[in-house]
Amino acid sequence: MALLQSPSLCFGGAALNSRHSSASFRPGNLKPSPLSSPPRASSPRLSSRCKAAPAVGGGSSEADGSSLVVCFGEMLIDFVPTINGLSLADAPAFKKAPGGAPANVAVGIARLGGTSAFVGKVGEDEFGYMLAEILKENNVNNQGLRFDPGARTALAFVTLRSDGEREFMFYRNPSADMLLQEDELDLELIKKIWNLADIIKISEEEISFLTQGEDPYDDAVVRKLYHPNLKLLLVTEGPDGCRYYTKEFSGRVKGLKVDAIDTTGAGDAFVAGVLSQLARDLSLLQNEEKLRDALKFANACGALTVMERGAIPALPTSEAVANAVLKIVA
Repeated sequence: MALLQSPSLCFGGAALNSRHSSASFRPGNLKPSPLSSPPRASSPRLSSRCKAAPAVGGGSSEADGSSLVVCFGEMLIDFVPTINGLSLADAPAFKKAPGGAPANVAVGIARLGGTSAFVGKVGEDEFGYMLAEILKENNVNNQGLRFDPGARTALAFVTLRSDGEREFMFYRNPSADMLLQEDELDLELIKKIWNLADIIKISEEEISFLTQGEDPYDDAVVRKLYHPNLKLLLVTEGPDGCRYYTKEFSGRVKGLKVDAIDTTGAGDAFVAGVLSQLARDLSLLQNEEKLRDALKFANACGALTVMERGAIPALPTSEAVANAVLKIVA
């Protein structure tokens, strides 16, 4: 589930072991910062919550005129089986891949040419250093990343079973991302304002949960989730695309059919795609044609991501998405 407020702030979150994400944006000019981490020791050495926050300063980013998107929550290591269709117990080997829904969204936006920042906590260990470097390499501002010397970076084993469902096993005892303290947060970046979200993205399963089992395909049911401040409600349907609802119009945008290898990160890529377009042009919230184009772009982001293993490694560039959208039109 993702909730956004624009142009000021927004907050979003999910249960401890969910794999949803949220993010928000407001105009800002925060530049990617140098890697900020403690010195390495000489010896060797997740649910997801994502909150959105206001950017520091005002105006547009110097990169492309888009607004800054700040993601708050987990960043971890996903271990993905080298062979699909098996349970975790039966998988013969695993490949490590950086992940965590909020971090996926932050990197996805940067890959698409936008400006993003990540706030969270990792262990003061080799995996933590690796994740910090991943943010830096992908031009994500990491000044809000913290290192915990007493806890490990979170690990998650993920597999796509033969029935198409994902299976997760988290290793947290606890992990560093669960130990982020209030006094470690930059309060100029983080505000909690759940009920003020302008944009909400939910899945079919979440609709059923929030409405206590009602039909997620019934527009009347979906409209029950619409609150007075809401400008856009998005419902994702995996390979089938998404639905959109505003006060003035609603509709459906078909998805891009591809051969899925690993669905991890597909929803995060969709959120990154939507945010990257909104950060450039908020007027699409009032223009159905522009909104549909933005959602075609976001659907393509999700589709391209499932064609490779891992979340962050599979997130597409704006060029790759543009080419995919052109193929759809053709």
